[in-house]
Amino acid sequence: MPDHNDIETDLKWKGLLLDLQKIFTDIEDLKDIIFLVGVQELGKGYQSFTKDEKIDVMHIGVCRLLSQYGYYSYSGLDHEGWPHWDNVTPLPHLIEQEKDLLLKKAIILYFNKS
Repeated sequence: MPDHNDIETDLKWKGLLLDLQKIFTDIEDLKDIIFLVGVQELGKGYQSFTKDEKIDVMHIGVCRLLSQYGYYSYSGLDHEGWPHWDNVTPLPHLIEQEKDLLLKKAIILYFNKS
C-alpha cells in the first residue's frame, strides 16, 4: 500500500498533468513533461529537433529537475547556447517506479516555482 506522501504526490501529479494538457494537447506522460522542461530550459522556443537533439533536450530537463535536489549543478552554456550541468552528487540506485516518483516530485516542485 502506498504511503500518504505517494498518494498526495499522485493527486498533485494528476492535477498538474491535466493543467498542462489544457495548454499542450500532445502532453501524455512523464517523458513528455521532461521534454517540455528541457525545451523551456534550452530557452530557444519550440522547434524541430533531431532524434539525438530530443535526447539531449530530455537530458537538460532531467538535470534541471534533479538540480532541485542537489544532484546536478548548472555549469553554463556551450558555444551553441545549450545549457550544461555537472553531476555533483551520485544518484541513488532506484527501481523504475522510484525514479518516476522522484521525477514526478521534481516536476511538481518545478512548476510550483515557475
